[in-house]
Amino acid sequence: MIIVPVKEGENIERALKKFKRKFEKTGVVKELRSRQQFNKPSVLKRLKMEHAIYVQKLRQSEEC
Repeated sequence: MIIVPVKEGENIERALKKFKRKFEKTGVVKELRSRQQFNKPSVLKRLKMEHAIYVQKLRQSEEC
């Protein structure tokens, strides 16, 4: 269960924003979406490799 401490007089929008941030960090929605369909291990490996290449290119462009 996610607990968000709300201070006295704190805006409800700010508390909701804190809740959403904590909920995203838990990764529940991401895991649910990934479990909705089966992906072959080879597909997962290829996607992971593509992501690694993408991140590497981003880091190289930051250095230059």
